[in-house]
Amino acid sequence: MHNKQKSLIKKAIDNNREAQKQLFEQHSPKMLAVCRQYVKDMHHAEDLMLQGFLKVFTNLHTFKHQGSFEGWIRRIMVNTCISYLRKKNLLDLSDEEYIFNDAAIESLENTSVKDIQKLIDKLPEGYKLVFNLFAIEGYKHLEIADKLGISVSTSKSQLFKARKLLQENYYKMNTTIHENK
Repeated sequence: MHNKQKSLIKKAIDNNREAQKQLFEQHSPKMLAVCRQYVKDMHHAEDLMLQGFLKVFTNLHTFKHQGSFEGWIRRIMVNTCISYLRKKNLLDLSDEEYIFNDAAIESLENTSVKDIQKLIDKLPEGYKLVFNLFAIEGYKHLEIADKLGISVSTSKSQLFKARKLLQENYYKMNTTIHENK
């Protein structure tokens, strides 16, 4: 499998359209999901994924076959989304204080992925971005700070606030569901 992918990448570097198409078809579903984590609107997420793949194919010659190819593509998609959010001034990474009520939160085990995505979509863009980078992509706070041009403490604060807001919204969602039953 690894040699087949290496061969496919080499052909794609040589502008073989069939190889490029195969790579796109193999990776586009996951990469659309990555873009969708950062952008609410599916059409914008699709556009960002396509922009990301343009970057992938333009820079394919720089892939060193160290680490996973999917991880390399994923990083490009995340950076494409961050650039889009910056350009549209959709990032609010201010370090304001918010007051939250402590609420007992039920287990997420019975919550659908669709409902979880809705909760994440409700987060302010800055919170959502830091939450996704930390909790989903696995970046450390120092890496997030470098990538976004913020301090480590702001990254930690944004993550804390995102988690609290997710908990609060999850509690509200469950309360509403149980009241309607």
